[in-house]
Amino acid sequence: MKEIFVQMTQYFESLGIWGLALNSFIESFFLVPPPDIILSIMDLAQPSKALFFALICTIASAFGGAVGYAIGFWGGRPAFNWLFRKGGREKFEAVENLYNKYGTAAVFFSAFTPIPYKVFTIASGILNMNFWKFMIASFFGRGLRFFIVSVVLMFFGEAIKQYIELVIIALTIIVIAFYVIVYKKRKSFIKE
Repeated sequence: MKEIFVQMTQYFESLGIWGLALNSFIESFFLVPPPDIILSIMDLAQPSKALFFALICTIASAFGGAVGYAIGFWGGRPAFNWLFRKGGREKFEAVENLYNKYGTAAVFFSAFTPIPYKVFTIASGILNMNFWKFMIASFFGRGLRFFIVSVVLMFFGEAIKQYIELVIIALTIIVIAFYVIVYKKRKSFIKE
C-alpha cells in the first residue's frame, strides 16, 4: 500500500498545480495520499507562492468535501460501509457521537486535524447536516491546516519539514483546548 501511495504522490506532483488541486479534491472523499505532502514539496520549491498553493489546496479540498457530502447524502450507509470496509460501522458510530456532541465543530476539527476528513465528509451527508454549515466548517478547517503548513514552511523551510505534523498536532491540541474552554463557559453562562 505504501508503494502505491508513493506512486500516486509522484503522479500528482508531476502535474504541478493541477496535481495539487486534484489530490486535494480527491482526498476529501477517497483514499489517496494527504495533500500536505505535495503542498510541502511545492512550498519548499517556491516559497514565494506558498500562500497561493495553500489557497488552491483549501478550495479544492472544500469542493472535494462537497462531493463526499453528496456521496453520503445519496449513497447512505451502504456507500460509507463500502468505502470504509475495515471498521466502517465503528467509524460511523464514532463520527455520529461527535456530531451529536459538537455539531459543526466536529467537521471543523476533522478538516483541521490529522483525523481522516473523508470519513466526516461522507458521514455529514448521511447525517443530513446543514450543507452550508458543513461547507463553512470545511473551508475554515482545511484553510487553517493548509495555511499553517505553508506559512511554517515559508518561514522555516526544510529545517522544519520533518516536524510539520507535530506542529499541526500541537496547534490542534491548543485549538481543541480553547474550544472546550469556550464551550464549557458558554454552557455555564446559559445555565445561569
